[in-house]
Amino acid sequence: MGYHRSEIVPGIHGEASKIREEFEEFQDALRQQNPVMLLVELSDLIGAIEGYTEKHYNITLDDLVTMKNATQRAFADGTRTPKPVPETKE
Repeated sequence: MGYHRSEIVPGIHGEASKIREEFEEFQDALRQQNPVMLLVELSDLIGAIEGYTEKHYNITLDDLVTMKNATQRAFADGTRTPKPVPETKE
């Protein structure tokens, strides 16, 4: 099975399936409590997102970071507020 302990279906670069694959690998690294693998999978996830956005929307990671910064400002100035976390029944 290699690095991962879970069966993970390979995705296609530039497609949503690759984002899913990298996210599943990230989750597997979390379960393994392997911080180095986790960081590698986060890097791979960024690459999968970049491939998808460039192929389907012709935008770059810089464009996504610009939007992330706008959202961050909206939370900082109070325009947006966090959604309440639903209570869990124990």
